[in-house]
Amino acid sequence: MSTPVPSDRARLDRPARVALLLGVAGVGYRLVLTLLTVPAANSDEATFGLAALHIAAGREHPVFLYGQHYMGMIESYLAAPLVALAGPSWPVLRLPLVALYALFLWLSYRLSRRLYRPWFATFTVGLLALGTERVVRDQLTVVGGRPEGKPMVLAILLIAVGLAGRRGRWRRPGWRRAAAGLAGVCAGAALWSDWLLAPYLAVAGVLLVYATRRELLGWSGLLLVAGFAVGVAPLVWDNLVAPPGADSWSVLRQLSAGTGPTPPLVDRVRGGLLTGVPLATGLCPVTGCARRQEWFGALYPVLLVAAAGLALVGYRRTTGRPTAVRVRPVAQLALIAGAALTLLSYVRSPPAATDPLANARYLAVVQISLPAVLWPLWLAAVACWRGTVGVVGRLVGASATAVLAGLTTTAVVATGLFLTALDAPRADQRRARELADAVRRTGLREVYGDYWTCNRLTFDTGERVVCAVLDGQLTPGQNRYRPYWRRVEGAQRPGYVLPVDSPAERRLRGLLGDAADPARLVEVAGYRVYHPASAVRPWR
Repeated sequence: MSTPVPSDRARLDRPARVALLLGVAGVGYRLVLTLLTVPAANSDEATFGLAALHIAAGREHPVFLYGQHYMGMIESYLAAPLVALAGPSWPVLRLPLVALYALFLWLSYRLSRRLYRPWFATFTVGLLALGTERVVRDQLTVVGGRPEGKPMVLAILLIAVGLAGRRGRWRRPGWRRAAAGLAGVCAGAALWSDWLLAPYLAVAGVLLVYATRRELLGWSGLLLVAGFAVGVAPLVWDNLVAPPGADSWSVLRQLSAGTGPTPPLVDRVRGGLLTGVPLATGLCPVTGCARRQEWFGALYPVLLVAAAGLALVGYRRTTGRPTAVRVRPVAQLALIAGAALTLLSYVRSPPAATDPLANARYLAVVQISLPAVLWPLWLAAVACWRGTVGVVGRLVGASATAVLAGLTTTAVVATGLFLTALDAPRADQRRARELADAVRRTGLREVYGDYWTCNRLTFDTGERVVCAVLDGQLTPGQNRYRPYWRRVEGAQRPGYVLPVDSPAERRLRGLLGDAADPARLVEVAGYRVYHPASAVRPWR
């Protein structure tokens, strides 16, 4: 079933106005969560915040996350100007991600409207405006890759569709060349930011070639390549100067290899589909999916196949017509292929089975393809209610309507349940602030702590307190930023900030003996702060 290609001119018709209201609600919801620092922060995010602090001060210009040589630092660079103006804080660090989410929502609406129908695009915006903890954590916490990568992919797809359409401004040679260059910059920057976007970048590249295959032999092609080179330049340069085995490609291969036996395929598929997809779609809480919430994961591959079939039928029906018409089903196939390749890549990895709850974040990018996945359901439901199909078609349409209603209801309920449980992350954030204030009052400036304490404490104190990581045996742990370790190592009397009754605290008390209680300064927020008369460094 075909529909006219919509005008390139933005129109605030009724679907657009409703989409705007839903989008404003979604952005406002996330802005409030950002101001409340929900979800709670952690030391991984603090590492990005510290990098933003260093960038703002001109001390560092990192290409990859400290100690993690494959995650790009675009989010830290976006936050750096705000950190320079307002100082380090979690809301300031996260504000650029709210803007990126708004951009993602707008681009998703524009693409859905171009490829499908206006009211369907509005429905998509409504679903994307909702968000459980898993969804908003991927959108609002500064952990690299996904918040900025999704708008970049959508921008490339929209540029490809616009270049194929040759309507309005897209007729102008200068505009077309600039758009090709912008698509290249987005592709290169997205690849630098997060390798998880590679499947979507591949299919977006194919669509771009299909839409402008002749032009790519001229200036548009040169600008596309030049833009890509600019966007990916930080990644290329860092890999060229990295020591052997420390380049991002080698690190990714080591991570992909994993350790231990690979879980059975059935377990990986079960974890990817029945847990990963519902979590990434916002249908269940971060603690896990109940049986009644797994249904969409089981249906997901069926919908992908149905959507691919519809797109192929649409492509065949447009045989002999201009590229401006044929690009729509090709773009739909690109969305479907991106989701399928991402899902296949995920279920190949052991974490899909061994820890599907924690690793469902790697499926956050499939939100890009939500319109393509839901389109078969919408088409069947609309045909049913318009009475344009027979008895079987009406049964299928009624079932599709029930699925869409169930999906919406489940997402609304899951979001509501998340909102009723905000006390826990807010309490966690308050405890972290209490700890930072207490450590500062002690006068300590160099301390040791565990991984999930150190960088968060350093960021919360604006580097007034610098923390180095020790493991449970009080030996050097995962220190992402080596200058912190060197500074604390050089301190004559460092402090120790350790969770109460943790293995590290028990080890410290055992080494201190009778001097343990006199060395304890304060107990706050589940931690004890020690300041021994002499440094305790059992690794020396």
